[in-house]
Amino acid sequence: MTATEILEAFPRKTALVVGDICLDRWCHYDPGMSEPSRETGISRIAVVLSEVSPGAGGTIANNLMALGIGRVAVLGAIGTDGHSHELMAALNLRGISPELLVRSRDIPTFTYTKLINRDTGEEDQPRVDFINSRPHPEAVERQLLNHLQTFASAFDVIFVADQAETRRGGIVTPGMRNLLSEIAQADPEKVIWVDSRIRCELFRNVILKPNQQEAESSCIGLLGRLDYVEYRKAVNARLLFVTQAGRGVLVVDSHGENMVPTRPIEHPVDICGAGDSFSAGAGMALSISGSTLEAARFGNLVASITVMKKGTGTASPDEVRAAAAGLGW
Repeated sequence: MTATEILEAFPRKTALVVGDICLDRWCHYDPGMSEPSRETGISRIAVVLSEVSPGAGGTIANNLMALGIGRVAVLGAIGTDGHSHELMAALNLRGISPELLVRSRDIPTFTYTKLINRDTGEEDQPRVDFINSRPHPEAVERQLLNHLQTFASAFDVIFVADQAETRRGGIVTPGMRNLLSEIAQADPEKVIWVDSRIRCELFRNVILKPNQQEAESSCIGLLGRLDYVEYRKAVNARLLFVTQAGRGVLVVDSHGENMVPTRPIEHPVDICGAGDSFSAGAGMALSISGSTLEAARFGNLVASITVMKKGTGTASPDEVRAAAAGLGW
């Protein structure tokens, strides 16, 4: 299939993003307005402008909407704090359905606060993250599992964002991994696309998309050596996509390994979120074409567009068509 044919099918498709749905807060500060606090003597960071967007799994959802997917929903857990209200507003603004989010006063809303120097445009201060360091309440997990069990069949593609980097994890608990495995076994044709930062080896029967560092760490930790063919077999992954930044993506299936190069970009503007844009494009393309190599090629194309934008950028259908035309696709 051509890139245009894949894009034309997107409005008829539905996607669910399951997992850690967070709030990205971009706070632009003016270094010239820094002055010592009267109470502590510590110089303040004077924020003069704030922007918000859905982050983590929300970044995948942003990309799916930008590509023209017919319906996109998120399933996760958020608090009842101010950040949760900002997140809900950001999701609604983009047309992403938040109805499957579970809200609880017992958890904070997972939030990344990034401090951007207004003069340079650079993120040059430590990030301020609002994270949950405790297991989620059992009632929250039960609701999440019930939602997933009930609504999984209503979506063509399920994306799983296991972004929490604490060992306790986030929304994607052992119970959720087991349920995802059961759903995959019951419907082997459904695309269940998993991006897990530090727990790839714990998933079964799904499609895994780690980056190179994550894949190497997981593979060596599980097998004691780097062998992606055996790794895929060990975790019974349907497919393994290992993204390798500017080189492209290594695709591992039952036939072995294939390297799919990406469109060369000499000076990327911002690689933040490139893996999420690859996932959105490749996962949806796979559900339409059924071709692993076409899916990888399409995901590479989407990521090559978003890395030329500041922040966690997205790619529109027109931008994808133009990039594909440049490659004769």
